[in-house]
Amino acid sequence: MSAAVEGADPVLGPWLPPGRAVELPGRGTTFVRELPGPPDAPTVVLVHGWTVTADMNWFTSYRELSRRFRVLALDQRGHGRGLRSRRAFRLEDCADDIVALADVLDLDQVIVAGYSMGGPIAQLTWRRHPTRVAGLVLCATARNFTSGVPEERLWFISLNGLAMASRLGAGPTRRWLSDQFIARRGRDYDPWAYDQIQRHDWTRVFEAGRQLGRFSSVSWASSIDVPTAVIITTRDRVVPPRRQQRLVESIPGAKAFLVDGDHDACVDRADEFVPTLVAACTWVAEEGRRAAAS
Repeated sequence: MSAAVEGADPVLGPWLPPGRAVELPGRGTTFVRELPGPPDAPTVVLVHGWTVTADMNWFTSYRELSRRFRVLALDQRGHGRGLRSRRAFRLEDCADDIVALADVLDLDQVIVAGYSMGGPIAQLTWRRHPTRVAGLVLCATARNFTSGVPEERLWFISLNGLAMASRLGAGPTRRWLSDQFIARRGRDYDPWAYDQIQRHDWTRVFEAGRQLGRFSSVSWASSIDVPTAVIITTRDRVVPPRRQQRLVESIPGAKAFLVDGDHDACVDRADEFVPTLVAACTWVAEEGRRAAAS
């Protein structure tokens, strides 16, 4: 994801809503952004992608989305100021964290909106806690992130070695590994965004990448029975649009929303992505209300 923040101070960064540390009983402490939204508005939990933070993924979306919804956004395990654990990273734990947060805030049901890695986490939240999920908004994501392409498989397998080296290395080694990884991905981070990623626990981030490569909902996506919108980034070079389209086709009644952009569309094409996200969340909420009334 591009880290350039258009219209923001490169050091201070963009406008951000209030945030606070939240203790998830028996799990640990995470960092959550929260906007109250209109009275009695549905709650949308925003789940960010791999190697970024909630703010890096969603800063363009916070304000507009909060005009119609209560908005929560948490840093995932090992990312930014997310929960720290001695346990290896598991996407399932991230899904359970979302429901634990809903418990703390006394929320019966939430709409879960996931971007890239956030898509598997959102799908798993439904699978593990189906009564707590009112709907899904899946952005720039898929049922699986690897195929038969050898280079693709090798990329995810290589993350095992990085995770082990980071786990065994001292602080300077971890910083060197993270800097090498960032350089390898060819991203130009401004100071605000670079500060965000320097908060990562890179051991867990590398583990998260490996878990992402292992994820597949191919065998069970057709069981998803809540209103689901899929935002397809039509020029995506990270998650091919054909995989995103298969996700739409797999989920009964899912609706596709198109954004003409690459994998960074939430930032680089915010003028198109943000209203599309609001429309997708609105459609999911309205479909849920119709189903409840019938």
